[in-house]
Amino acid sequence: MGRAFEFRKGRKMKRWSAMAKAFTRIGKDIVMAVKEGGPNPDANSRLRAVIQNSKAANMPKENVERAIKKATDKDTANYKEVLFEGYAPHGIAILVETATDNNNRTVANVRSYFNKCNGTMGTQGSVEFMFDHTCNFRIPANGMDPEELELELIDFGAEEVFEDEDGILIYAPFNSFGTIQKELESKGLEILSSGFERIPQITKALTEAEMADVEKLIEKLEEDDDVMNVYHTMEEA
Repeated sequence: MGRAFEFRKGRKMKRWSAMAKAFTRIGKDIVMAVKEGGPNPDANSRLRAVIQNSKAANMPKENVERAIKKATDKDTANYKEVLFEGYAPHGIAILVETATDNNNRTVANVRSYFNKCNGTMGTQGSVEFMFDHTCNFRIPANGMDPEELELELIDFGAEEVFEDEDGILIYAPFNSFGTIQKELESKGLEILSSGFERIPQITKALTEAEMADVEKLIEKLEEDDDVMNVYHTMEEA
């Protein structure tokens, strides 16, 4: 198994445990998708993917429709995605993905979390290069052979395909998202969920006490409503 498999195994059950928080994040994903490609999912592959994710999270249909409507309001004109970089204690690189309508507020909050937890905010590009930006898709297994599927999708950018208890996962570089989504749809394969992740190229092992220091910062960041995802180079226990 490759790095994507180990990354997924390490993160499983650790994040997105609160349904209300998950709905908030999916709602923001919908807003960003509509602003990027319009409110019609048939013509907007990113929106189509987020709607699939909303179903996987059992998000009510009216919540989805409300988020799509919100995305067309002028109040969301300044809504944008912002990436923050820095270091937690013990030399652990931290990458923070946010979606915000008030960048000054988000910058101030993220900086305060780093300061309070003995971390350091970095400049743009200071740690992003330590992570591979990937896309992923989950489809039902239905007796399918992951190795055969990988051979079929390798020309479309797939780098790692494996099965777990919830289906088959496909990982590829970030810019292969649209190509793989289109190919899966053309094959008539149901996409249960999809998304983007940043996989650390190298991880660092820490003691339990050191891990607790890093987890304190990660938890503070993840509690912020503007924060969508937090990635790090700490080796998962």
